Amino acid sequence: MLYTLSAFGGPQGHLGMMLKVFVERRKDITEEELLELNAFSQLLPGPSSTQTVMLIGYKRGGTLLAILTLLIWVLPAGLLMIAFSFLVSYINVKNVASTLFHYIHPMTIGFVIYAALKMMKTSVNNMATRIIMVVCALITIVFHSPWIIPILFILSGFVTNLSNKRIPEKKEPRKKLKWINIRLFIAVFILLGLLSELARINQWEYRRLFNLGENFYRFGTLVYGGGQALLPMMLFQFVSRPLNMGQQPFLSSTELMTGFGMVQAIPGPVFSICAYAGGMAMNDFGTSAQILGGLIALLAVFLPSTLLLLFFYPIYQNLKQHVIIYRALEGINAMIVGIIWASGVLFTMEIFNINKENLFQFSWIKNIDLPSIFVIAVTYLCLKYTKIPPPVLVITALVCGYFWG
Repeated sequence: MLYTLSAFGGPQGHLGMMLKVFVERRKDITEEELLELNAFSQLLPGPSSTQTVMLIGYKRGGTLLAILTLLIWVLPAGLLMIAFSFLVSYINVKNVASTLFHYIHPMTIGFVIYAALKMMKTSVNNMATRIIMVVCALITIVFHSPWIIPILFILSGFVTNLSNKRIPEKKEPRKKLKWINIRLFIAVFILLGLLSELARINQWEYRRLFNLGENFYRFGTLVYGGGQALLPMMLFQFVSRPLNMGQQPFLSSTELMTGFGMVQAIPGPVFSICAYAGGMAMNDFGTSAQILGGLIALLAVFLPSTLLLLFFYPIYQNLKQHVIIYRALEGINAMIVGIIWASGVLFTMEIFNINKENLFQFSWIKNIDLPSIFVIAVTYLCLKYTKIPPPVLVITALVCGYFWG
C-alpha cells in the first residue's frame, strides 16, 4: 500500500520505485527478475507497470496474491479519479499541478536515473548490449511511439541470438496452462459487445453504462504504450465520434484533458484516468450512476490485461527455457534499460520545455529550473547512498512544492 501511495511518474518512474522497494528493501524478487517481468509486460496490451506489479505478486503467492496486488494498486488511484469527476468544476487543475506537484516530476527523473544506472550493471555488460541500449534509447527518443517497442523487442532479441555461447543453466517443470483465463477473455469481449449493441438498439435507459463497459474493455485489449496511448482513443470514442453522428458527446475535450492533467499528479497507474472518464460520462444520470460508471470503466479497462497476463505468463515461463528465447532475453533486457534512459531524457525535455525546434537554438536554457535540477540530484543520491524509503522522498517533494512551487 505504501508503494501504491507513493508511485508517481508513469511506468518508468514506477519501475525505479519497484527496484528500490521490491528488490532492494523487501527482496521479493531479484533485479534480473524485475527486468524480465517488465520486459514480458511490454509484450502485452494494457498498463505495463500494473502488469509488472501483478507479476511480482504472482511470483510470491500465485494467482490470488496477484489479484490482491492488482486491487491494492488500482483502487486508490481509481477512487481518487472518480471523486475528481465530482470535484472537477471546483478545482483548478493547472494551479494544483504547478504548485503542490511541482517537484514530483523532477523527483521521478531521479528515480529513473537510479534505475537505469543500477540495471546497467547487470544487463549491459558487453559490446552488443551496450550498442542495443544506446540505439534503442535514441530510437525511442526520436520516435517515442508505442508501436516502436515490439520492433525493438524483435531486433534486440535477434542480435543477442547471433552468439551461441549462452544456454539455459537449468530446466524447470513446465507450467500448467489455465485455459479458463483466455476463454473468459473472449467470452467477456463477445458478451459486452452484444449487450452494448442491444442497449443501443432497444434504447435502454442506462444504455450508456453498457456502452462504457464495451468501450473500456476494448481499450484495455488494444492499447499499447501505457496510459498516454488512451488519450487519442478516448477523444475519438467519447468526443469526436458522437459529434460526427449528431449526438451529444459523453464528455468534452476540455473535461478529458483536465482529467489527464490530474492523473499525472496522483500516484498509481495512468490508466485510472478511465475511472474519471466513466464518471464524467454518467454525470447527467445522478450520483449513483456516476459512481457506477467510474467503477465499470475501471474494471473493464484492467480486466483484459489481467486475463491475458495470467494466461500468457505460464506460456512464457515454458518458452524461456528454449535457447532462442533465453538468448533473446539478454538483448531485450538491454533494450529495457535503453528505454528507461530514453524516458528520463523525455521527462527532462518536458519539464524544461525542450523540443525539436528549440533543441539546437538553446532557447530552452532560460527555462532551466535550478531547484528542479537540485531535486533530481538529491533524489538520486538519497536512493543510492541512504535507506530513506521512497514515500518519504515523495512527501518531501510535495511539501517543497506546497511552500516553494
